[in-house]
Amino acid sequence: MRLVSLLVAASLGLSACASSTFTTEVKGESTVPAGPPGDVTLLNGLPAISSFAGMDFDKNQDFKNQGIRKSEVTSVKVESLTLKVLSPNDQDLTFLDSVEFYARAGDREERIASRQDVAQLDLRPPNPVLSLRVDNVELQPYVSAPTMSIIIRGRGRMPEREVRLQAVVKLQVETGLL
Repeated sequence: MRLVSLLVAASLGLSACASSTFTTEVKGESTVPAGPPGDVTLLNGLPAISSFAGMDFDKNQDFKNQGIRKSEVTSVKVESLTLKVLSPNDQDLTFLDSVEFYARAGDREERIASRQDVAQLDLRPPNPVLSLRVDNVELQPYVSAPTMSIIIRGRGRMPEREVRLQAVVKLQVETGLL
């Protein structure tokens, strides 16, 4: 009987240390300005997404719902990253050649997702969605930093009309808590 009690106690102790995973999502918008009428003007960057600057994951609602703090996170990976045209709804993404997203905390920076040859993907209106190729990057050091930012970079040609884009980053979060 003592052996059974010992086994039960050991299994309870191990399950208390088991990891828990959940998904959180961060969204943001950016507006790409229109180029001069009648001219093809190179686009050498994309405007920043303000809601992706200075993120503190202790203030993230999904972290609060799970009852965890960013210091308890053991692993964070990008599950998916998409870029969607919000307006005008009849705009395609042929003005873009390449898009990259980077995680930044302090002086550290690492690419988390990218897509090349965007104009050739034939993503048609209304409101096309571009799925980026996700890099296998461990984001735990970024998420647990005082603040983290997600930077967008891109190249192409300025669109004929102002284009509003939405980025959605889904993160798979693992903690050492159950």
